[in-house]
Amino acid sequence: MKSILVFPLLLALAPNEEVSPVDRLAHEQMLVLDTHLDTPELFEHPGWDFARWHDRKFDGSQVDVPRMEQGGLDGGFFVIYTPQGPLTAEGYAAARNAALTRATWIQRVVAAHPDKLELATTPADARRIAASGKRVVFQSIENSYPLGEDLSLLPYFHDLGVRMAGPVHFRNNQFADSATDKPRWHGFSPLGKRWVSEMNRLGMVIDVSHASDDVFDQAIEWSKTPIIASHSGPKAIFDHPRNLDDARMRKLAAAGGVLQINSVYLAPTVSGPGGDRLAERQRRWWVLQPAEQRRLVADMAALDAADGTADFELFMRSLLHAIQVMGVDHVGIGADWDGGGGVRGMEDITALPRITARLRKAGYSNADIEKIWSGNLLRVLQAAEDWSTAHPG
Repeated sequence: MKSILVFPLLLALAPNEEVSPVDRLAHEQMLVLDTHLDTPELFEHPGWDFARWHDRKFDGSQVDVPRMEQGGLDGGFFVIYTPQGPLTAEGYAAARNAALTRATWIQRVVAAHPDKLELATTPADARRIAASGKRVVFQSIENSYPLGEDLSLLPYFHDLGVRMAGPVHFRNNQFADSATDKPRWHGFSPLGKRWVSEMNRLGMVIDVSHASDDVFDQAIEWSKTPIIASHSGPKAIFDHPRNLDDARMRKLAAAGGVLQINSVYLAPTVSGPGGDRLAERQRRWWVLQPAEQRRLVADMAALDAADGTADFELFMRSLLHAIQVMGVDHVGIGADWDGGGGVRGMEDITALPRITARLRKAGYSNADIEKIWSGNLLRVLQAAEDWSTAHPG
């Protein structure tokens, strides 16, 4: 629970006609976590300071410490993401080094701001850190490709503080099939099945976002503890391979798991070479000259105007549908900030109090809303830790 002493300042900074003072106070008193923050990619950009306020329109970023304070985001899972590369010894080595570099950057940024940030590995850590007024930094792995074929690296990442990992990303790899690739293994590979067992042994939560339906089904069947989809959504809102159908959502709930609702894959998007080139320009924002930055801002505004089908109302439809199908004990938030997330009306994390306000308006209690923001996630983390403790070796 956050101190309510910051409430008057935050209210003054971010007035919103949809968020009443009572809504804002309720939001500030909750432990608010997001399960998929891709912000560590920005840590590696020279001069980009996580402790300073940034403007999304310029550098594309959506998360920093001042905006976490304004949006009432206590923290979440900061992602060690590695793009899928070749399934070769050379590819594995390059990916391992990239993942270790990103993990080092997370540790470095936390160490540089001990008054604002603290690493967490347990639910108790999260509650203690938030109560102290600092931001909670969990770590996760998106795409286990950097492990290569050596599962002994998984305990090493666990020792670094990683407590959640997904086997795969947009393409199949040595562990499993992706939701957006042609089936190779029809679920997990033999190595992937061992990965599941090792994740359980270490007390790490299995994340099935980006995984195929077969992987999803096998993870529920094989895992000794509940699993999570850290940034996914309902197929009923938008039929995309990355999203889950209602039957699997119910299956996830029945197994004690949690669906963390994404703000991506809510509607068709404008795509193509032009959009890809814009994304690449924005990723390189920090090396552009001022005139190039101004042109980028204008071009991004034009793209946003053309690609405006996904908005806050659609995000809320997705969230409320998941709650209706799965129950309030099995839904959370993983919006994919700094990884493609955000919608019109919720462009960065400063808008998070709107979610709390809308859920309160829909009749949900503060206790149930806090389950969505953090309680369900922490329950799954605790279950993984407890099983590992009870089954050493």
